[in-house]
Amino acid sequence: MEEFLKNISLFKNLNDEQLSQISQILKPVNYKAGEIIVIEGQKGDTMYIFKKGKVQISHQLTLKIGSHHWEEGEKSMAILDAEKISFFGEMSLVTGSPRSATIKALSECELYEISKKDFEKLAEKRPDIGYKIMKEIAATLSHRIEGLNENILKLTTALSIALSKKKK
Repeated sequence: MEEFLKNISLFKNLNDEQLSQISQILKPVNYKAGEIIVIEGQKGDTMYIFKKGKVQISHQLTLKIGSHHWEEGEKSMAILDAEKISFFGEMSLVTGSPRSATIKALSECELYEISKKDFEKLAEKRPDIGYKIMKEIAATLSHRIEGLNENILKLTTALSIALSKKKK
């Protein structure tokens, strides 16, 4: 198990003994293609480590259809692959807040689940492990926010251009 965990970016700064401690709080879970792993808006208190598989991330959107009609829709935002992304659901591990997206298995998925309760218990007992993992989670979230900021700037620019053309 420790050899597998060494390849997970979240655990890259942990030594073998620390990885052994982490392996004790990992719960293996499997999902078949088409199964929902997490649902947007539900309370979240687990993070997932990818061992194998591919998942789709989608968000609920409200779209205007016609001049007075609004409709809910689901938009696929990303596909995560175990070969490229090693974990997901980290915001729920940190905050326990509702899930920000729905995640569905696109293929058979082998995952390891870490509960917020188990992680906090380990981090209290072993602050050295908790610190290193939280530092990696913070770096990951910061990187994702940078990407989102770029996307917001592009969307704002596109909207501004579209609105200026409409006024003419």
